[in-house]
Amino acid sequence: MTEADDLLRAVEAALFAAEEPLTAEQLSAHLGDADVRGALAELQGHYAKRGVHLVERAKRWQFQTAPDLAHLLRREKEQVRRLSRAATEVLAIIAYHEPVSRAEIEAIRGVQTAKGTLDVLMEAGWVRAAGRREVPGRPLIYATTLEFLVHFGLESRRDLPGIDELKAAGLLDPVDDAYGALIGDTDLGDDAGDTAEEDTDTDASGADLDDEEPAS
Repeated sequence: MTEADDLLRAVEAALFAAEEPLTAEQLSAHLGDADVRGALAELQGHYAKRGVHLVERAKRWQFQTAPDLAHLLRREKEQVRRLSRAATEVLAIIAYHEPVSRAEIEAIRGVQTAKGTLDVLMEAGWVRAAGRREVPGRPLIYATTLEFLVHFGLESRRDLPGIDELKAAGLLDPVDDAYGALIGDTDLGDDAGDTAEEDTDTDASGADLDDEEPAS
């Protein structure tokens, strides 16, 4: 067995044993001065036609079930929970403009955003608190998570669809063109949001996510 084979086996074992996805740098820290990235690429090709795939999400590597076999592993029927239109809008704004504060979300949407809407997205594991904006009041700012990328099959935020793709897929209504323009103007290469000063947020009274119009 060659040194290259030993490295492949070591990388494979480290990924299987890890409790969470690992970066190439983390693997190198365990395996020393070796061509870890080359080993990852070779393993990815090796597993491409197997029941599990080696995938990279947000620069972290992990094994996952091949998408076409996922249905075989479901032991019970999953309850599909559709996001309300408001929650869908908020998630899209965070994804395209992160990190962004609640007041900045409201400025883009043009309406108040109930705290419950953000809570739903955080409970789903798709949104996280990413710190505080250094302006008066120091409001919380929000960003998407690794779970968001995994759930939607994205390697990074650069894989988010553009405005033309959204229209072609029928995911953007004509009445949403103004909102779409905001997405189209966003530079996904810059993870920093605008630092506009905002007033103190207040919860929207009487907000009930179940009463909002479901997203189509």
